[in-house]
Amino acid sequence: MATSGSSSRPGSSGEHAIQEQLGSTHRADRFYADQVLDHLNERMREFTGRQEMFFLSTADRHGNCDSTFRAGPPGFLRVLDEHTLAFPEYRGNGVHASLGNIRENPHLGILLVDFVRARIGLHVNGSAEILDDAEIRAEHPDLPQDPVPGRRAELWVRVTVHEAYIHCAKHIPHLQYAPKRTSRDWGTDDHKRKGGDFFGTARDRAGRESVESPVPAAPAEPAAGRPGGVPAPAPVPAAETIRPPVPADPPAPSARAWRERAERLLAEARARRAAGERPSYEEWFSPPQ
Repeated sequence: MATSGSSSRPGSSGEHAIQEQLGSTHRADRFYADQVLDHLNERMREFTGRQEMFFLSTADRHGNCDSTFRAGPPGFLRVLDEHTLAFPEYRGNGVHASLGNIRENPHLGILLVDFVRARIGLHVNGSAEILDDAEIRAEHPDLPQDPVPGRRAELWVRVTVHEAYIHCAKHIPHLQYAPKRTSRDWGTDDHKRKGGDFFGTARDRAGRESVESPVPAAPAEPAAGRPGGVPAPAPVPAAETIRPPVPADPPAPSARAWRERAERLLAEARARRAAGERPSYEEWFSPPQ
């Protein structure tokens, strides 16, 4: 939902035209008046501070869009004040599509969805700037920092909030946390641990290239040139490649072990909160005990 420069109403001229076409202008005006803010109120700030993921939308200067996903410990999307958010950017796959778009076009959209507790969403639209880690840390020295190189923020995105509004619960599924079978391989450069060729794109591309540029076959030796004029034997098909067996996943912890660990972590979190401690980044990525 972008703010229109030609109207005092929130939203774009395009959405206003669609509202008129479909006869929903009155309902839209009620939503604008009741739900759309130009800042984050107290409940929005609290909601943002406990989320572990969000969806990010950006576009380049030509309007070509990109949507992506960000995740981290609660508080990784940092509320600096009611008008400002900040989140860290890591090396990832090296493409940096979102940062590239922001450099050309600062407008972005963030969607936070709580699938587990409140089953509600929050839209935040605004403008962004890219800052070096040292630059933003000079203004906000309490920003979390992970000591592991692969998990250390290289840059930060600081967002100025223009709009904030609810995403209704009507179609948001209610999910539950699953027990972690292995530690998160966050920051790894291991191809397989990052997902490998899960969708088969590299395999398909290799197959297309081999069809488009087949290796020329060696010219057949004339039968008359072989001893006794016997034709050359037909090539024997290569045996099918034997792949090593895929190792089975480690057994999942029992329900009792999972419950005991969850209760222990919850008790520790409550104790830390009572003591005024901030959430630990290292714990979020550690393997289950």
